Amino acid sequence: MNEKKFDAKGSVYEKGRPAYPEKMFECLLMNKVITPNAVVADVGSGTGIFTAQIAPLVSQVFAIEPNADMREKAELCFGEFSNITSVNGSAESTTLNHNSVDLITVAQAFHWFDRGLFKRECKRILTDIGKVLLVWNDRNTTAPIIQDNFAVNEKYCPNFKGSSNGIDFSKDGFRDFFKGEFDLLEFENNFVYDKEAFVSRNLSSSYAPKTGDTYYDDYVKAIIEVFDKRSINGVVDYPYITRCYIGKV
Repeated sequence: MNEKKFDAKGSVYEKGRPAYPEKMFECLLMNKVITPNAVVADVGSGTGIFTAQIAPLVSQVFAIEPNADMREKAELCFGEFSNITSVNGSAESTTLNHNSVDLITVAQAFHWFDRGLFKRECKRILTDIGKVLLVWNDRNTTAPIIQDNFAVNEKYCPNFKGSSNGIDFSKDGFRDFFKGEFDLLEFENNFVYDKEAFVSRNLSSSYAPKTGDTYYDDYVKAIIEVFDKRSINGVVDYPYITRCYIGKV
């Protein structure tokens, strides 16, 4: 995992990235993927968006994040939770004990991992019956605002490859990671952004320019033009599809 991709992105990530839908958590609880006594490792936890949502539902969460800026932002909100432990670790080396967690969660980060090394680490830290839950808030590319947004990214961001670094979201794209059959669940997760949050959402992406970079000002200007074109009463609807992949490794 290349933690440097998100250097200096903690603030805009925290402001711009969406939370995960309550219906997803209700479904995971109903199907006992999440259980009250579970010890969870949230790997690539970033600014703690997913961590803070799952913490009230389980016994303990280890928030594993290698990027110092992201981890520090997360720790500011972790104070209200007695069951979250922030860990300076990576997907390939979590620093957790053998067979110590019941569930591994990865929200919006798996596409940056070395799959083989992460799979080996999952096997090491999971209990015998433990599972892995991979989650993304994937932008709905059928929506005109997303299409406008992607056109700006293609113009100003040389490293833009599409949603989540161009990962294949079909089930076939994950068969090399999971052992045997696994589940795919999808949920609508329509988000609403004001102008500041919309700009932050775009700047939070790994491929987006940072302050002082070439095209930074042009990129921000173009993003604001998209917002102004699509906004109604000072906000835009920004549709996501939350995708969950659940299984053993």
